[in-house]
Amino acid sequence: MKLEILSFNWKLFKSREVVSVTALTTSWEITVLDKHIPLITRLKPSVLKVIFKDENNITQTENFAIWWGVLEVANSSMKILIDMLVLANDLDTEMAEKARQKAVETMEMYKNSKDKVDMEKFVEAEDLLLKSLAQLKLWNLR
Repeated sequence: MKLEILSFNWKLFKSREVVSVTALTTSWEITVLDKHIPLITRLKPSVLKVIFKDENNITQTENFAIWWGVLEVANSSMKILIDMLVLANDLDTEMAEKARQKAVETMEMYKNSKDKVDMEKFVEAEDLLLKSLAQLKLWNLR
């Protein structure tokens, strides 16, 4: 099965020999294998696991922290369009932890507030929390 992971501006990962891809959708976690039925689904911030065969036909596993995206499967090929894709080696765990703390503090502030809640800021904090948690989970898997 072929796989391409794309951002809005460039190709991030490409393989012609993918064994499986495991991803968290908005409904549940799925694993896509060769000859999967056609599918289009939305991906949630999480860790994306790709098992593939390298140029020497050796099975490799690559994990990525992802943010929101879309996965499409058709004709033994898969495309993933993603907002964020990070390898464990590229992580800045201090920055991810600070972002997580800031998001939790912001959400707690609004949760305990008796005043009107700024939903836009609350949703931004929630997104920041999800993004940082995906990165920290990836770091723990390495």
